[in-house]
Amino acid sequence: MPRNRPTQVTDEWDGDGGRSAKRRRTMRYAIPAAVVGVTAASIGLVPAFAGSGSPDLPKISAQDLIAKVAASDVQQLSGTVRTSTDLGLPALSGASAGTFGGGSSGQSGKGTGDKDGGASSSASPQNQLKDLASGSHTLRVAADGPDKQRVSVVGKAAEYNLVHNGRDIWGYDSKSNTAYHSTVPAEAGKDRKHGTDGSGTSGDLKNATPQELAKKALDAVGDSTSVTVDGTAKVAGRDAYQLSVKPKQAGSTVDSIRISVDAETGVPLKFTLTPKGGGAAAVDVGFTSVDFAKPAAGTFDFKPPKGAKVVDGDKARAQQRAEGRRTAEDLKGILGQYGLDGKNAGKGKGVDVIGSGWTSIAHLKGAGSGISAATGKGATGEAAKLLDSLGERVNGKFGSGRLFSTRLVNALVTDDGSVFAGAVDKESLIKAAESAQ
Repeated sequence: MPRNRPTQVTDEWDGDGGRSAKRRRTMRYAIPAAVVGVTAASIGLVPAFAGSGSPDLPKISAQDLIAKVAASDVQQLSGTVRTSTDLGLPALSGASAGTFGGGSSGQSGKGTGDKDGGASSSASPQNQLKDLASGSHTLRVAADGPDKQRVSVVGKAAEYNLVHNGRDIWGYDSKSNTAYHSTVPAEAGKDRKHGTDGSGTSGDLKNATPQELAKKALDAVGDSTSVTVDGTAKVAGRDAYQLSVKPKQAGSTVDSIRISVDAETGVPLKFTLTPKGGGAAAVDVGFTSVDFAKPAAGTFDFKPPKGAKVVDGDKARAQQRAEGRRTAEDLKGILGQYGLDGKNAGKGKGVDVIGSGWTSIAHLKGAGSGISAATGKGATGEAAKLLDSLGERVNGKFGSGRLFSTRLVNALVTDDGSVFAGAVDKESLIKAAESAQ
């Protein structure tokens, strides 16, 4: 039987696979969205280093390997995940962060809502997601079907636990000795069948796994993508195929996505997204150990420690919604300085998409007064100072504006308030702005 050896590249699959033209068109726009989703929502993830040795596995085509991943339905597992994210984002000063409603992270032991037990308590899942948005983290994970999951974020001096068991969701921050409890709405049963809780809590941290990141990327594979099986590896002590996903289009900031797929179960064990600029991976998440046996039932039991402060998450969410409406009005005022308040969205000046595939660019048409106009009016707020200090001044046939860059996603804000954003390079954004004139 043919074997799949290290560094061997098997037949390339362009993502067509006989699918309908409608399906292919949909995928052209989905892949950049998946990249942004992986960058913003996953966020996080130091590498799960592959073990020594490259196993000699039966040869498999890229199309068959993708099908194997899609067919995988592992419901039970436990293990350790190491994560790292390096998007090249600048550190915000306390004043600048405060301008946009920022606060201290959960690892500090006090979130912005600790003083009143709000949803930004250090024990709330949403607050923990902010901490996973950058740097390196170690997670211990366990799952037993759609109604039982546990994620523990292991720190040097503290630990955060998120436990989903039936309709109960518990979060516990050991540093502040604070617990957060909420319930899954009864009508969310349908969502739980798909691995979410319907409340935007346990599902959020669950998505920071190799399986979820890989599925988002592979679901978006289209004819603008090259997919190959690029050898084999040992990951978390298991034999795995290496699936390489690369854009065919010039202008994308993504160099490649590499997914290590468990040869036996089809479960993605490691996900790595590398930008074209080189250096460390922008997103790297993977198992360092994994066991597909049923976790012990007690894994999903939780009782707040004696003396712990318990926050009612359901009440906190209701309070957050009310505060969110007020915050939205404040944010609208800030964005209005730059012509981004959306006043023209209903007049044919909303968001549209320029290009397709990996080089798709989201275009938000401005209201005629952007950063330059705001500065001209003498804006002295921290928001204006932050934007002016971060953005690179650029000029072209479109006029002028400022370019805001990360290692993966870039955005051009023109002086008339229009925004062009995508996982594309500077030149592509400028061309898009010129073509929109």
